[in-house]
Amino acid sequence: MIRVDNLSFSPDYNNDTIINKLSSVLHIKTNDILGYTIVKKSIDARRKPDVKIMLTLAVELKSYNNVKGYENIELDYTGLKYENFERDFRPVVVGFGPAGMFCALALSYMGYKPIVIEQGMDVDNREKEVENFWQTGVINPLSNVQFGEGGAGTFSDGKLNTNLNNKYCKMVINEFYKHGAPKEILYINKPHIGSDNLKTVVKNIRKSIIDMGGEVRFNTQFVDYECVDDTINKVFVKNIVDNTVYTIDTKALVLCVGHSARYTFNLLYDKGIELKQKPFAMGVRIEQNQKDINFSQYGKADSHLPPADYKLAVHLPSGRSVFTFCMCPGGVVVNSASDNGEIVTNGMSYFARDKVNANSAVLVNVVPEDYGSDHPLAGVEFQSRYERLAYDLTKSVECPAMSVGAFLGHKNTALKVVPSTKIKLCDISKCLPKFVTESLKEGLPLLNKKLKGFSDDGNLLIGIESRSSSPVTIVRDDTLQTKIKGLYPCGEGAGYAGGIVSSAVDGIKVAESILNNFDN
Repeated sequence: MIRVDNLSFSPDYNNDTIINKLSSVLHIKTNDILGYTIVKKSIDARRKPDVKIMLTLAVELKSYNNVKGYENIELDYTGLKYENFERDFRPVVVGFGPAGMFCALALSYMGYKPIVIEQGMDVDNREKEVENFWQTGVINPLSNVQFGEGGAGTFSDGKLNTNLNNKYCKMVINEFYKHGAPKEILYINKPHIGSDNLKTVVKNIRKSIIDMGGEVRFNTQFVDYECVDDTINKVFVKNIVDNTVYTIDTKALVLCVGHSARYTFNLLYDKGIELKQKPFAMGVRIEQNQKDINFSQYGKADSHLPPADYKLAVHLPSGRSVFTFCMCPGGVVVNSASDNGEIVTNGMSYFARDKVNANSAVLVNVVPEDYGSDHPLAGVEFQSRYERLAYDLTKSVECPAMSVGAFLGHKNTALKVVPSTKIKLCDISKCLPKFVTESLKEGLPLLNKKLKGFSDDGNLLIGIESRSSSPVTIVRDDTLQTKIKGLYPCGEGAGYAGGIVSSAVDGIKVAESILNNFDN
């Protein structure tokens, strides 16, 4: 096969147009082309409204004798691959989000037969709990939008974007595809699985772990651990259904607890594990009409083009940054919480991204100096304080919200966007730090200059967005362990990742560290 780069097509391209283009570019007959596979796909909207689809193809020909100047390409969809030996202990992995899933999956491929502890429910029962919360406002603190099979990412867009560029990223993408994700994630420029597909994918990953001898124990809470000579010896867990506490003997405990695991953060602090304050971000969700975003990005409405996205940022004279995060084209805003008396917001999209609205977080950077304390968990308390204030504004599952015009003090305060979630119109500045409010008021008009219509007066701001990342880092050394041998903080909650792919990659790296650090 040969690699053919940067072929340009109109948005309504099809198989015939691809074959004809290849025939023209390669100067061969169409019947000399045996087939092709898409390697990369992206959108070029630099000359809008003349938007183009750009493809890189792997092409199979009857003969390559008359085709010169094209490199050979071998398609490789290999995922995780290790030597599988019989191991003398079973690692315990706490949490079954992306980090925990991929750590357990990699350990399984290695022959370890890991035991996964997840306080939340399996994805099907978890979905019922979440639906009940959305309908009634009654929260299950152990199984909700934040906790349960698949982690917080299950109720998201399933974005696979990452700033990382290494072999592990490709392994993760290939494993997602192997376990049921759409094939386009292998080649599309900004891959996403969709919340609807994620549910199937996480169940398939769970099945793979179990088929290789591992276990996934839902409704099971990590309680404590025991050491002998500063080495992990036992893990204490609680069966939430019958409240029984029991122990698991192990040499390795991997904490993939997510960025909302406040109980675990406090437990580690009390046990003398080194924690450090970490910057994070806080702000709101903005909701817009997807058609407006399409016109701004493409210069036209075209049914053959996917819903347009954006990624925006401005730097203010104050030194703060205002930026968008987790943009969900054709998506919905998600009301969330992980405990009583608090409310936060997130966004998600199904694979089709066919809803009327677009949404994204609009965030302001928060630094440790903002916390008002040197305590390692001061950022956690800072985060929690404003989530409680948000709840105080509505006293329900509704999120506090207001129009952009009202927030900016403009005359036009009428909404032009139909909210995709339950809201209560009120003054959202009452649940945000003053510097966040001021930065948003300064930043929103500047972001609108970068993308026309982004912050129109009639668009909707929904508060608060405060769980973009962890406000604390669990310190680990070059072997990825704490001062306690066999204790591995991992993923976004530990402060070492930000998103699905980077969390999964960190999970794999921890699994490899266990393989390297323990003789069997």
